[in-house]
Amino acid sequence: MPYDYDLLVLGSGPAGQRAAVQAAKLGKRVGIIERHRMVGGICLHTGTVPSKTFREAVLSLTHIPSLSRGVPIDRPRPTMPELMHRVHGVIERELDVVARQLSRNGIDVISGTATFTDPHSISIQGGSLDRHATAAFVLIASGSIPAPPPIEADHEAILTSDDIVHLAKLPRTLAVVGGGVIGIEYASMFAELGVEVTVIDRHDRPLEFCDDEIIDELLHQMRQKRVTFRLGEAVKTLRRLKDSSGVAIDLESGKHLEVDVVLFSIGRIGATGQLAIERAGLKADDRGRLTVNAKFQTEVPHISAAGDVIGFPALASTSSEQGRLAVCAMFGVEARPTPAGFPYGIYAIPEISMVGATEQELTAKKIPYETGVARYEEIVRGQILGDSSGFFKMIFHRETRKLLGVHCIGTQATELIHIGQAVLSLGGGLDYFLDSVFNYPTLAECYKVAAYSAAKHMRDLDGCSTGTDAKAPSAS
Repeated sequence: MPYDYDLLVLGSGPAGQRAAVQAAKLGKRVGIIERHRMVGGICLHTGTVPSKTFREAVLSLTHIPSLSRGVPIDRPRPTMPELMHRVHGVIERELDVVARQLSRNGIDVISGTATFTDPHSISIQGGSLDRHATAAFVLIASGSIPAPPPIEADHEAILTSDDIVHLAKLPRTLAVVGGGVIGIEYASMFAELGVEVTVIDRHDRPLEFCDDEIIDELLHQMRQKRVTFRLGEAVKTLRRLKDSSGVAIDLESGKHLEVDVVLFSIGRIGATGQLAIERAGLKADDRGRLTVNAKFQTEVPHISAAGDVIGFPALASTSSEQGRLAVCAMFGVEARPTPAGFPYGIYAIPEISMVGATEQELTAKKIPYETGVARYEEIVRGQILGDSSGFFKMIFHRETRKLLGVHCIGTQATELIHIGQAVLSLGGGLDYFLDSVFNYPTLAECYKVAAYSAAKHMRDLDGCSTGTDAKAPSAS
């Protein structure tokens, strides 16, 4: 039987958008089903875009000149409406961009909640009317939702990360349960606003996938902002105080604390609960995630999945590319797979970015390596930006001299990392950085300084002296 669509996409986040546009470019009939009132998915409404815009609003409203004619300025504490004004403005503009893109590519946007009735048929409830649609191929890009806290969130004093955009006022004290990416990002942002923050996490270190030196520097800087870390700790009980003035938390170690607001950031689970995937012959794991093969196909070949709903790495950038690759595989279009060296960006204050291997990973694999480091205080651009604490590190194979990893914490780290990503993907190494010339003054000089540092450690500078600080020659 003929189908209504060649492809139906469930979800309009980064994976769904990119997949739909790719299929439309191939001349296919495409529909997107979105359960929320507007397109964009969690990424646009409560996730990536709002949190990163909130971060920039925090910095712009708190980082003002500290001196005026030699007299210190008392910086006024911004309000949540002031912070969220910029967030809502960016969301509205991005909504318009996404809607226009889908429209000009002839993609049908269907509002409502999708549920499978059989492997090729979808029931759509809500929106303007209830209806059914059929498709030759289906892509599940339904994203994720916050893992539920042990006590039901009331969205006022007990929050999940999706509630931050609806917070009415800044708390005086905040407990963040969970030291993952989202938890650390929001903990650092609220600390920058002068909120007294406590981070509680079961692990001995937050962000364990990151380089140890980078996390040591992050913890140091956050502690300077009066963030308290309760690591290796777990919440035993949690309750609202009787006068509704806050939340009482008892830890398994016996510690007790009371805060205005508690933010649960204990991971996310795949948003497959409402899809009735069992009717399509699918089954999710205990975290709501779907298993896919290298072509992003599920166990039902004409149903694929991409983005957060398939788990790691659950980044907006990788989700978008997964959606494109899934569609190319569906319709027999040859496409290169995603390179292994994709970057991570953690938008804490300060921000962190990395690509490639960490020292811990290389040590475990017994791969010989050498490191080279640069500090922003050595770089003129770092001084111009007022960031003297930034730290940059490259890791090279000691024998082949190839680049193995780049790690950075500091201003514009998520931008700076892409030079290393390109060199890593192209198989370059130490000699490239020793021979290259970078604009002056830029943060990109970190690559030159770190390369000289690594070369010095390898005792392979062919008699070229860089001095005791391994600083690259200046253009001045």
